Amino acid sequence: MKDILDKITAYNLFNYLVPGVLFAVILESLTSYSITQEDLIIGAFLYYFVGLVISRFGSLVVEPVLKKISFVQFMPYADFISASKSDSKIELLSQDNNMYRTLVAMFALLLLAKAYDMLSVTYPVLREQSVMIVVVLLLVTFLLSYSKQAKFVADRIKVAKS
Repeated sequence: MKDILDKITAYNLFNYLVPGVLFAVILESLTSYSITQEDLIIGAFLYYFVGLVISRFGSLVVEPVLKKISFVQFMPYADFISASKSDSKIELLSQDNNMYRTLVAMFALLLLAKAYDMLSVTYPVLREQSVMIVVVLLLVTFLLSYSKQAKFVADRIKVAKS
């Protein structure tokens, strides 16, 4: 267990665990759903996973939408890599940027959870099939995340080769 705790970075803490815990607490007060855990170890893993899912939603949905409406702008990835080599603060600023994106995603997902909760009253099939719906959404989320991460690795290799 100590080895696992040693490997949790500040990035993991603020981008996965904290949003996961906040989401669970707010979800319980905002909706009829509860994912809070009594067992601390199970809770830590669950909240970390929930935070990871929130982060992926931010990366796959929130960020592209905000780019599309020109709310945020990004530099080309190759420029980010080369600039990070000469200015180490860019990496830290990028981590902060990701934390804010994850928090935006968390609040968006809370609003979606509230809407789903309200719709499930009118359409009981939503509540009956909620586990299957979550599994399908998680499958799609992680398939898209895998594809996006593979592209990042390929882009990094291209920059390293040039």
